[in-house]
Amino acid sequence: MSACRLLQQQRVGLLQVLCSSGTAEILESVLDRLLAWDVLQWEDYQTLRPPNRSLCTSARELLDMVASKGEEACGLLLGALDQVLPGAQKASLSLGASAGGPPLADRPSPSTASQTLWSERPCLVVRLRPCIGAALRALVESGSLTTYDCDEVQLPINTPAQQARRLLDLVGSKGECAAKALLQFVERVEKPLKWPDSGTTFPAELLQYQKKLRSSVAAQSHFLNTYGGTGSLSLDDVYTEGLLEVSQGGEEAQRPIGLEDILGQVGTLNKDADMVLLLGEAGSGKTTLLQRLHLLWAREVTLENWILLFPFSCRRLSAEEQELSVRDLLFSHCCWPDRDPEPLFQFILDHPDRVLFTFDGLDEFRLRFTDEKRVCCPMQRASVAALLFSLLQGCLMQGVQKVVTSRPEAFDASLRTYIRKEVTLKGFSPERIDCFLRKQHRDPGLTSHVLQSLHSNTALFSLCHVPVLCWIVSQCYRELLGSEGSHLQTFTDVYIMILQHFLQRRCPRRLPLASGWAGGYAGVVLRLGRLALRGLQTACYVFSDGELQRYGVTDNDVATGFLIRSDSFSALEKHYEFLHVTMQCFFAALFVILGDDADGSAVFQLFCPRGRRRPSLAGVCSMPCLPHQDPELKGHTSEAERPNLQIMATFVSGLLSQRHRILLIQSCPASVLDRKRQQVVRGLSRGIQRHFRSIPRPVQGEKKSMHAMPEFVWLIKCIYEMQDDAMARRSVAKLKVEHLKLTYCNIGPVECSALAYVLQHLRSPVGLQLDYNCVGDVGVEQLLPCIRVCHSLYLRNNNISDEGIRKLTEKAVHFENFQKIALFNNKLTDACMMHFAELLKAKQNFLALRLGNNYITAVGAELLAEGLKENSSLKYLGLWGNKIKDRGVEALAKALQSNCRLVWLSLVDNGVGSAGARALAQLIKTSQSLEELWLSKNCITREGIEYLLEALQTNTSVKAIWLKGNDLSPEEVEELKQRDQRLTF
Repeated sequence: MSACRLLQQQRVGLLQVLCSSGTAEILESVLDRLLAWDVLQWEDYQTLRPPNRSLCTSARELLDMVASKGEEACGLLLGALDQVLPGAQKASLSLGASAGGPPLADRPSPSTASQTLWSERPCLVVRLRPCIGAALRALVESGSLTTYDCDEVQLPINTPAQQARRLLDLVGSKGECAAKALLQFVERVEKPLKWPDSGTTFPAELLQYQKKLRSSVAAQSHFLNTYGGTGSLSLDDVYTEGLLEVSQGGEEAQRPIGLEDILGQVGTLNKDADMVLLLGEAGSGKTTLLQRLHLLWAREVTLENWILLFPFSCRRLSAEEQELSVRDLLFSHCCWPDRDPEPLFQFILDHPDRVLFTFDGLDEFRLRFTDEKRVCCPMQRASVAALLFSLLQGCLMQGVQKVVTSRPEAFDASLRTYIRKEVTLKGFSPERIDCFLRKQHRDPGLTSHVLQSLHSNTALFSLCHVPVLCWIVSQCYRELLGSEGSHLQTFTDVYIMILQHFLQRRCPRRLPLASGWAGGYAGVVLRLGRLALRGLQTACYVFSDGELQRYGVTDNDVATGFLIRSDSFSALEKHYEFLHVTMQCFFAALFVILGDDADGSAVFQLFCPRGRRRPSLAGVCSMPCLPHQDPELKGHTSEAERPNLQIMATFVSGLLSQRHRILLIQSCPASVLDRKRQQVVRGLSRGIQRHFRSIPRPVQGEKKSMHAMPEFVWLIKCIYEMQDDAMARRSVAKLKVEHLKLTYCNIGPVECSALAYVLQHLRSPVGLQLDYNCVGDVGVEQLLPCIRVCHSLYLRNNNISDEGIRKLTEKAVHFENFQKIALFNNKLTDACMMHFAELLKAKQNFLALRLGNNYITAVGAELLAEGLKENSSLKYLGLWGNKIKDRGVEALAKALQSNCRLVWLSLVDNGVGSAGARALAQLIKTSQSLEELWLSKNCITREGIEYLLEALQTNTSVKAIWLKGNDLSPEEVEELKQRDQRLTF
């Protein structure tokens, strides 16, 4: 069949594989190849690049464009897909006989360095991806690029692969010398992907074992293991990539990366360490991501530099009671070789840099780490805890790379010294929520109906940013589309929905949600709840058949589906685990409420710090969850894990909400429910007040501010789960601060819903600082109820786009208190400038607008200028790190001439030249209020400085003009310093 015909018949399937991952990497990799093979011209490529339009639009236009170019172009597109797509995705497509692109003989040899950048683009993207910073430094030293060019390449919103493409585009535009310099750098630093010792071949035993290990890892990773995977869900069919960001240390913002960059050089904090820490909240998709990484290695798609990969589950390691050596650990827990293991183990010892270990769920490792017994000899037998601690520290098997997953608050602080890089998994973006649900439901009509219902409930949509909650919603689509769907708002609501779904699936009776299902299923809930709570108190997440019998769990209870078989343990005895650790926390919460604790003491202890001697919140949830009278539960509280107990306490709060009273009243007397509810209310109130009392008194002349800790966010979430307006109002009645700081608190859309619910009851305006979180557009929408009590809103580095700004400004324009906003390092473009212009026109008391390090050009500056013309109140305007250039500066300067209150203006790193400086000089001449003007890192020449000096002669209000990093020689700088001390270089 002709390539054109194949393209036409498989259009739907091709669009699916190009768009289904939720990221643009597959499409951009295809475009790289088509550009290199001359299928696309540069203008075509620029038109189709995903940043310029939506991913689906780009994919459709690519198929249309290639089809119009004829048979050969269609064949090469299929060949590009064959190179880029993983094997499982190719299996459902017919890519014809053109796999691999044009034959080498048909490809003309490049005669210049610039042509080489073009023809070798796909390979160069891969080679440059881990060393962008080093490449830029080399090009700056050679004079090929400027520091301004480097900033253009290293925009934090782009992944390393996208930065590599930007670098190639930029160098290509600089000419032959720059292209040669880049190719010389690649040749100098490129590490061969072959065996490191030249002339050495792989031992036959290693190749045989590698093949067996790949087969074993592929078999374990092929089907979805999390969320109760039943062996029928292929990971390829349902995997959706979450938002990955890498820490850059210090105060620098995190930057996005792709799955393939987790083990790359980007974000390296300590090059001498060998542990990559992958952090994520419960349910964020850490295990699934690691499973995907395993599968890609087994298929030889990524991680090519690692010959062997050994995956470990910390749940399983926790159950290991025998002392082991490293050799035992590798071969007995992963894959035993068919022949003598000694030569293989020696090979691993000789080449640790070619071996990768992964440890999933370090936060679920039951045993305590200690420095008392370190292991340095790989042949020495020791406890699993000692082996694991020594491996992570690097004193055992130094040089072996490790990827470790954990929840942030549960990671052992003593191990932070040994982190090479820190990666955070932040759940789904709105686009990937849609992508995930489309993969779960193959019926397009049903999917559209589910998505429409979900988007109409913003509170529920915000919850779906957590992948495990998104999975629950996908399973319960009938309930979502029914009458209950519109009432789903909280974490607890969603788990009650999945509980009803599973129970009714196993029972012919179809009881409505509000009919008190607990009465009919109380026995099942209590037995599973007792088991769940016992597990949380002893940090146990896998249960043997004997343990199930001890707690009265029957085969019928198991058949409800909340417990699933764990295949990673001994085949001699069955082992079970809950669908997800959050499900275990939910059942434990149900037992705390429906169990024998009639006086509510267990509930009270859940919300109290340990002992009267420690009034801080550091001990919250470290007390037992059942009364001490229960002899089975004495002595185990020291092993309880606070993060899981906090999740359980959140569920307890939600279940004791008046909204769910009808569900529990048949299984628990009303008086007991009331007593337990009062215990929760009292515990939360005391916790909040303890936090308020810890606020230090302000220094004279400064505002009173509170830097909230993560425990404060948890308390707020518990209040939100209760959905009690009166309680929310009382909880903040005594909060008297002018500034509430919640930076680096992992605030997402879910937390935004809770914060808005409580903070809207503040009695006096407050500045809300949410910098360096993951708020996003949906989080902004959830914050809207509390905007009326915010005089300032700080949302730096929060992945906010134009759509979030549209919703925010539409609401904020009506609130008198709202006067300041900071949005540094988000995803704002010219499209949102019209909304800010309308805000400035309407609010004549607005004081500060800071929009640095976004994607604003001269077009956006001109739109903003329309609002500035009609605003006379603005005092601070920050637009540093954009692309406004002279044209945009001229529009802004002209608009600001009518402003008599402007104090501070920043246009750092905007490509401003002397024409822009001339326009700003006119502003300086007319302004009697401007004190600071920031123009560093631009391209202003001596001519532009002269304009500024002339303006300063008649201006006495300006205190400093910052000009470091412009187009001036050292001699010119020294001379200009002497002429006016207000010029700062």
